[in-house]
Amino acid sequence: MKKASSKLFILSLVVIIAASCGKEKSAVTGWEYNNPKNGGFEVAPYEEQETGPGLVLVEGGTFTMGRNEQDVMYDWNNVPRRVTVSSFYMDETEVRNLDYLEYLHWTNKVFGANFIEVLKKALPDTLVWREKLAFNEPYVEYYLRHPAYREYPVVGVNWLQANDFCAWRTDRVNEFILIREGILDHNPSPTETDYFNTDQYFAGKWTGQVKQNLPSLDPGGTGERQVRMEDGILLPRYRLPTEAEWEYAAYGLIGNTVGERITERRLYPWNGHAVRNSSDQYLGQMLANYTRSNGDNMGTAGYLNDNADVTAPVLSYWPNDYGLYNMAGNVSEWVMDVYRPLSAQDKDDFRPFRGNVFKTQVKDVDGIVINTDSVKYEYSVDEKGKKDSDIVSIPGQVKWRDVSIAHNEDNLDERRNYNHADNINYKDGDLESSVFYADAEAGTSKAGKLMYEFKSTSLINDKARVYKGGSWKDRAYWMSPGTRRFLDQRQATDYIGFRCAMTRVGSPVGLGAGGKK
Repeated sequence: MKKASSKLFILSLVVIIAASCGKEKSAVTGWEYNNPKNGGFEVAPYEEQETGPGLVLVEGGTFTMGRNEQDVMYDWNNVPRRVTVSSFYMDETEVRNLDYLEYLHWTNKVFGANFIEVLKKALPDTLVWREKLAFNEPYVEYYLRHPAYREYPVVGVNWLQANDFCAWRTDRVNEFILIREGILDHNPSPTETDYFNTDQYFAGKWTGQVKQNLPSLDPGGTGERQVRMEDGILLPRYRLPTEAEWEYAAYGLIGNTVGERITERRLYPWNGHAVRNSSDQYLGQMLANYTRSNGDNMGTAGYLNDNADVTAPVLSYWPNDYGLYNMAGNVSEWVMDVYRPLSAQDKDDFRPFRGNVFKTQVKDVDGIVINTDSVKYEYSVDEKGKKDSDIVSIPGQVKWRDVSIAHNEDNLDERRNYNHADNINYKDGDLESSVFYADAEAGTSKAGKLMYEFKSTSLINDKARVYKGGSWKDRAYWMSPGTRRFLDQRQATDYIGFRCAMTRVGSPVGLGAGGKK
């Protein structure tokens, strides 16, 4: 990991020097920064965002998102459209079995004794390997935990579990940064009452052991304070990439850009229409892990074409021009978006995304953030009467709620850009987009009838999540980044994995890379 510019001792030294010298002043008021005599407003030294573990910077830009191959499925769900994606970070590889086992180990240590439900909810579904007429039991038993597969992508993880992994990773990376900076003591055996949580820490609710806080220049304070967002020390959240981000990163068009011109549009994450390497040194070798034809998963003995019967190690084959591995083949990958066939036409052309449900932290009457102290479930019953449950909160995390017009502090009646929390169905799935909208009078059978009637006229609902890219089980067609499919967020397969992303804040190229200040 690149060392952060905001080291604790450097920050302390700069604050003290700034306080004594009093040279840096506000351009709008003239008052000195970092001066306790002026109230102690602190301006921390900062250059640019630290690159988190496992991530590479994907420089953003404009590209044509959507279909670049024949629509052989006749879905018409990815009409080409030009959009712009901001710079962001993405994992170099898919999340490995080893990474997920580390997550399970930590979850078991913290919650296994008193909240075993949290561990059970995190476990991948290893039974996804089973087939009625195939002998896949060895994968059921060995694929996740045997060291022979530790470098292989984790599968059997649903969309909800992938998001939980991202949240866990955020906290562990930020905890590591604070320990590295000498702010926190290392706790090798955290419990459900004192494990590090970023939201809890920022809210001043975390109860773990602090080694040394930052010096505070507040004249009415205690002389020290915890790290704040304004210091730039802690990283933004790890998360799943949006569909637009994933597709943009997969193409790696930065390698085909001259000036402001993209000289060659790509069908795959590499140039050309073939799936074999055309260079003299590696002539004819497969560029990705996929199924070539019926019954041909890896070629003939003595010359296996992709050298993988199912998945392959995450560092296999050649990376694209962003340095990302397996953006075609190996496993398909979850992205953040809720699926709608008309998303290409409906979404914004800047940072397009469907799936926004705006939330805010729950606070008491005194404005203090409330944390959870038990495992809580949200229950629902599907059309077949089967009970379904999702964990919505676990001990030691900040409570969140949907913004609502019922809460006066949300001021939704005064907002112009949104007036309710759930915007998943906006323009595609809400009543206004329904063919029954004109006839949907109160008290009629068509009142409130939406466009997508799940399991009646459609398999699409608000839990249908997009997954992108081809897998070891797919033909080459699905390796084109413009293709898109969907699956219920509670389901998992033996061919869908995921990788994490992170928002890039500040300069899109980084000051250290010659960016403009």
